[in-house]
Amino acid sequence: MTDLPGAGLRVLHVTNMWPEGDSFRGIFVKEQVEALRALGVHADVEIVAQARGRRDYLLAAPRIRRLVRAGGYDLVHVHHGMTGVATRFIGGVPRILNLYGHDVNWHWQRWITKLGWGGVADKVYVSRRMAVAAKDPDGEVIPNGVDFDLLRPADRRAPRAALGFAEHEKVVLFGGVPANWVKGHDVFTDVLAELARRGWPVRELVLAEPGQTREGIVPKFLAADVLLFTSRKGYEGSPTVVKEATAINLPVVTTDVGDVAEVLDGVHPSAVVEFPEPWGTPQTRAQLVEGLVDRCVEVFEAGTRSNGREVNAWLDWTVIGRQIIDHYRRVLNPTSPLVVK
Repeated sequence: MTDLPGAGLRVLHVTNMWPEGDSFRGIFVKEQVEALRALGVHADVEIVAQARGRRDYLLAAPRIRRLVRAGGYDLVHVHHGMTGVATRFIGGVPRILNLYGHDVNWHWQRWITKLGWGGVADKVYVSRRMAVAAKDPDGEVIPNGVDFDLLRPADRRAPRAALGFAEHEKVVLFGGVPANWVKGHDVFTDVLAELARRGWPVRELVLAEPGQTREGIVPKFLAADVLLFTSRKGYEGSPTVVKEATAINLPVVTTDVGDVAEVLDGVHPSAVVEFPEPWGTPQTRAQLVEGLVDRCVEVFEAGTRSNGREVNAWLDWTVIGRQIIDHYRRVLNPTSPLVVK
């Protein structure tokens, strides 16, 4: 269909984040590509590193250059700063670099990002906080979207029963892999212990599970009473799981990381807990746990789902996909800005 907003665009996506095997790493990149295809963009994907190993960050350059020469692409969309090295010498085809978090927040990855990018091409950040951290406060910001078709509010009784939860039990969802230090599972368990001490015995539910299908996350979002997101300060860009929770109207209590304050603005019941200052002491960590506990109790006492889906309709991948296409066209025609309707 030629009336689709992305019709006529040929884009090569180069990424080091793509779901392979049982992993959901980079699911947001895959969903972005699928959304762009649905809007008419011809989108090809080349995966760097991952199964090929870290050496591929350097070895991929000739491969990417050949693909670009043969593909007739209008532009190359690079996902994550570490991948920039593989695309630096592709000739005159415009590049867009999507920055996601570690590539800006971690010193050594930030250095590699700058090395690979060469300061000559367009950048897109997933949150304003990231743009500020990269000393580019007026940079383009386009957040990751959410699959609103997959994550729909529904009756919770069957999922809770299937997962073994009684009607009266409070279920707290952990939105990451417990072994991932960044996600702060130690803080999460401290919050649950303090909730129990206050008379709120709760059940833990972990979202990530080996071998789980993408559809398998839906019953967990429905069964939980709150998503407790305890990620550590300074590591997140735009946590997808928080957005997914709002799409299915699951209340969220989270540390103040990435763009969660923006995502949860106007979402009730939900809360963002700031890191006490000076951060890094046992005292401030204890204060953080207390703050998270207080906000969880407020959610339990409210006893309702949130209004997140209505408030965050702007995060539907269809909407975000149109913003990306608009940005593509502005990069290709910088003197003729337009907005895709």
